[in-house]
Amino acid sequence: MDTKHHNEGPQTTSNPWQTLSINQVYDNPWIRVTHREVRNPSGGAGIYGVVHFKNVAIGIVPIDAEGYTWLVGQYRYALDRYSWEIPEGGGPLNRPLLESAQRELLEETGIRAQRWTPLLDMHLSNSVSDEYGIVYVAQELEFGAAQPEETEQLQIRRLPFSEALEMVLQGEITDSLSVAALLKVNEWLRRGILNV
Repeated sequence: MDTKHHNEGPQTTSNPWQTLSINQVYDNPWIRVTHREVRNPSGGAGIYGVVHFKNVAIGIVPIDAEGYTWLVGQYRYALDRYSWEIPEGGGPLNRPLLESAQRELLEETGIRAQRWTPLLDMHLSNSVSDEYGIVYVAQELEFGAAQPEETEQLQIRRLPFSEALEMVLQGEITDSLSVAALLKVNEWLRRGILNV
């Protein structure tokens, strides 16, 4: 049996890029953009733009005892379109991520949860940014009033988890953190890793 890999080229995890210079071109409280002169993996001269995120992207998939979840709808300025998503927001790098997740869920939906399970962590757009995201599953839910920030005009929707999953499969949910989270929750439910 041939056990050789069919990948061509050297298999290495070390950095083949050389950074020659870094110039900051933009900075605000949420992101910093730098322009870099580089030498690429083949040795040629090149440029690279990097967007550094100052917060961690945090998402939550709340699930109640009946198998329902919550989505948040809002108009996304950068996309110039409306978006349905899991409850999500940004968490400061110097704060515990779970604390930020609990705050986001309460702000956007009015929900508090007794049980929190880390679901996934991911890099959201790794070709141009270092944005890192983490998602939790929230269960054993208690309900109160939402407390959105002034920049958020939100619709909140409670629906069967299967319907939220169908929105992913039909392309109605396109937010990367939401897509990945809902697909992974579905797989955990299928495998019995997560119980409702």
